[in-house]
Amino acid sequence: MDFKLSKKVEELAPSGIRAFFDLVLGMKDVISLGVGEPDFVTPWNIREKAIYSLEQGYTSYTSNKGMVELRKHISVFLKKRHGIEYDPEEEILITVGVSEALDLAMRAIINPKDKVIIPDPSYVAYAADVDLAYGIPVRVATDIKHGFKLNPRVIDDAAKKGAKALLLNYPSNPTGASYSRKELEEIAKVIKKREMIIITDEVYDELTYDFEHTAFPRLKGMKEHVIYLNGFSKAYAMTGFRVGYACGPRKAISAMTKIHQYTMLCVPITAQMAASEALKNGFKSVQEMKREYKRRREYIVGALNEMGLPCHTPEGAFYVFPSIESTKESSGEFAKNLLLSQKVAVVPGTAFGKDYDGYVRIAYASSYDNLKEAAARIKKYLEKK
Repeated sequence: MDFKLSKKVEELAPSGIRAFFDLVLGMKDVISLGVGEPDFVTPWNIREKAIYSLEQGYTSYTSNKGMVELRKHISVFLKKRHGIEYDPEEEILITVGVSEALDLAMRAIINPKDKVIIPDPSYVAYAADVDLAYGIPVRVATDIKHGFKLNPRVIDDAAKKGAKALLLNYPSNPTGASYSRKELEEIAKVIKKREMIIITDEVYDELTYDFEHTAFPRLKGMKEHVIYLNGFSKAYAMTGFRVGYACGPRKAISAMTKIHQYTMLCVPITAQMAASEALKNGFKSVQEMKREYKRRREYIVGALNEMGLPCHTPEGAFYVFPSIESTKESSGEFAKNLLLSQKVAVVPGTAFGKDYDGYVRIAYASSYDNLKEAAARIKKYLEKK
């Protein structure tokens, strides 16, 4: 039988990250600087809470919205940490990672052919989620000269042409670019003037190195415009727990919950209890990991620039996005040849936008020693060209 699949899904390109890393599978002695996953083990107190919850027999469903205890902890945390208030009953939804939260947000707000602005280079799921919701991704290029940051004037121009929403990730995957409060306020002026929706993916917020992270809904007059996404995977090294959350106006969260209850039902209770422990007693561990990431950042940025691969200093996350234009190779060729000859895995820039063939993404969520060895291998590869 010939299954007649959805044309939308058939036309969807596979993830540029996963497609490349099929090459890595089975190779020995590879230093992987590709997948955006902390190399730290989840802090013990968080793991212990998950283990103890199972021993106590917590194995049931929870509310579709998530455990009320976790929603309350998130509400308290956000007020204390960022000065923003959300009602845990009506304005917070617990999701299966930030990935599900993003998908729910897109499906909740997009009507067919609605336009959503996405700054490029961008995480591989952003445009795909808009497309799957039958919207139109409006990809706006940024460049190394301006630190890969979005210009408010560009948002305004896109809004004039009918863009309904802006999806903003900061600190950014893949560039590590972030925004100061002043820069965010300039973007907020456009959002307010054009009465747009803004979806902010701030999952790397605690990994901001050079200034204090400003949560977008904290800006004056912005809360009603924002669907705020965050989670535990990156800062708390809890990728496998798959816990994220969305905060926003009641109308938006209610719509997202409606979709969530028909698809995921709820996040596993064990993971939710671990997330509660992370918020209550995990901040010290976050700061320790952040200090180590910053040390790695200083090393890898310096090493790449020294070997002739121009690299801006990222303000946050754990990625660098160096230019490889001097090699005269495409990003795909560079990544494949580096992997095969030196066994170092990086991600081609085209995975994050078609205009970034002159770049690769390197994740420094790997040990300092691994970074030093990887840098030596990259330098060796360049010297042989």
